[in-house]
Amino acid sequence: MRLQLVAPRRGLDWVRLAIQVFVRQPLGFAALFAACLFVFLLLGLIPVVGTIALLVLPPAGSLLFMIASRLAAAGTGPMPAALIELGGAGRTRLVALLKLGIVYAAATFFVFWLAGVIDGGALEAFFDALPDAKTTPESAAARIADPRLQLGLVLRLLFAGALSVPFWHAPALIHWGGQGWAKSLFYSSVALWRNKGAFAVYGLAWVALWLLLLAIVSLGIGLFGAQRFTLVATPLTLVFSTVFYASLWFTFVDCFAPAAADAAPGDDPDPDPFTKGSP
Repeated sequence: MRLQLVAPRRGLDWVRLAIQVFVRQPLGFAALFAACLFVFLLLGLIPVVGTIALLVLPPAGSLLFMIASRLAAAGTGPMPAALIELGGAGRTRLVALLKLGIVYAAATFFVFWLAGVIDGGALEAFFDALPDAKTTPESAAARIADPRLQLGLVLRLLFAGALSVPFWHAPALIHWGGQGWAKSLFYSSVALWRNKGAFAVYGLAWVALWLLLLAIVSLGIGLFGAQRFTLVATPLTLVFSTVFYASLWFTFVDCFAPAAADAAPGDDPDPDPFTKGSP
């Protein structure tokens, strides 16, 4: 595949295009999100094995949404077509995707373990104490004020952000590019670094939308009360998450193109060669 450089302003376009495809197929994306959420909740009920599976599946989940966005952009419903396309990807690609998921699980476990070591287990102890009946609002506030807990929270956010870089495009590079798990991690990292301006704008746009959502929720709670407005706030949060995952495809298709798309001068190549299927 061929790495492409994009202008920083494309970061805004990725968000806009994600909103457009979601509006075009809201029920299809909602069904996909609900199916993924159901699987994750079901796995959460299984001790040990379920927890491991929860850490292995996120790369496959992000790929499902990329496939769904590509289908929606081409005018096809994302469900169940996205599941069918992923299931029919072939043994080589599915095995590479599984290996990628295992690496993701191991990396996630390591960075969170490292954060726990650095903060002395303060954040984990805080969450363990929350269900305790002896925990009072005063004692909880005192724990929150602990610098070690705040450090642990910041470290986990930073580590999670850094971990997302190599895994951002990796599932798509396996599925559409036929790359191995290690090569996909490398080229994903290169793509984000070379297009860091666009991804910075993209990230700022999502932060702005999230702050806008929080403002709407806060205003709604103030006007209608927490219990009533929860019925609106929860779907809004789910829609926000779904649209974010829908945007992943547009970040990928702008950063990479099939090598066969290199056209001679005077040719008029398809602006989105991926819409015709896997290369």
